[in-house]
Amino acid sequence: MTGRISDIQSRIIALQTQQTGAARKTTSTTNATPGSEFASYLNDAVATQNTTAVKKDYKLNSKGIPEELAKYGNGKIPSNELVQVGNTGHKLWAPAAESLNTMIAAAKKDGVTIGITDSYRSYDEQVDVARRKGLYSQGGLAAKPGTSEHGWGMATDLDLNAKALSWMRKHGSEYGFDENTPRESWHWAYKP
Repeated sequence: MTGRISDIQSRIIALQTQQTGAARKTTSTTNATPGSEFASYLNDAVATQNTTAVKKDYKLNSKGIPEELAKYGNGKIPSNELVQVGNTGHKLWAPAAESLNTMIAAAKKDGVTIGITDSYRSYDEQVDVARRKGLYSQGGLAAKPGTSEHGWGMATDLDLNAKALSWMRKHGSEYGFDENTPRESWHWAYKP
């Protein structure tokens, strides 16, 4: 714990050092909540810390599914194999979550807000979505249960306004995300 606190403190100091005198002056003259600047630095440092521990070595099977997930089956991934995206409560396969966290932070720096409305779906959740929204093959909005990219923890539904959708279409692929479902501009799949 002490090591993590030291790491966060050093990141905060480094970020503060990077600020220009003008930025410091602007920050000090705004009506920002006391400590909000620190809270922002802390949040960024913790998000960075949480994503750097993700393992990078994995193999994909012939269908592009990570072998470590394929052994469980679509929609049957144990929660300990998934990683939370930021502080959203949504979970994805670790490399997808790491990339999504990085992408959301990059968009934020560009003044763009990207929200999340859905992520990993268990098989039972896929059945429920198919029942409520109909199968995509029949004009609905759900994949056949057991075939959804959400069931691999490799797809997310994003809350995107026009500016955010434009940003995603320009930058999503830089982070491994692909808009691959016609009629669903909110659905973005991670392609490692």
